Amino acid sequence: MCGSFCTFQDSFEVLKALKEKYDDIVPIMSFNAYFTDTRFGRHKDWIDKIEELCGKKIINTIADAEPLGPKISLDALVVAPCTGNTLAKMANGITDTPVCMAAKAHLRSDRPLVIALASNDAMSANLGNLAKLLVRKNIYFVPMTQDEPVKKPHSLVADFSQVIKTLDDAMQGNQIRKLFL
Repeated sequence: MCGSFCTFQDSFEVLKALKEKYDDIVPIMSFNAYFTDTRFGRHKDWIDKIEELCGKKIINTIADAEPLGPKISLDALVVAPCTGNTLAKMANGITDTPVCMAAKAHLRSDRPLVIALASNDAMSANLGNLAKLLVRKNIYFVPMTQDEPVKKPHSLVADFSQVIKTLDDAMQGNQIRKLFL
């Protein structure tokens, strides 16, 4: 999870659905997601809910995320929500957060990385980064739409109800279509 706090509840619902389908979930949070209180909730409350659901401590440091891939093999990695900031870092090989390090380490093993984007600048400052990742091997996007086209004309947000379908397709090497709703 990254710091798109307005989508945390949607992301938590996805996490619950993933836990019902898959036994072993390794939770990972960016620094901002792990340490920031917002009007959408207190970070400690989110941490407690996620750790209770997963039955594991959240990976929240770069050092703890680094073994994912080479030493700790994951079938897939889902970044939900993925902020524009994290999208840009992943597109440009920057690994200065636990989520970015986890993604980099995971991609070394040629397994699927699923991105559920939630960004106010996806169709402006981050459009080039989105394009970079769309053509990368083993990266799959959850279908997305403009959440408020008039008020936020550059914003895209994933349809969180399609995360599991996207993951299932990604495990077969397929990008779910229609990508932009």
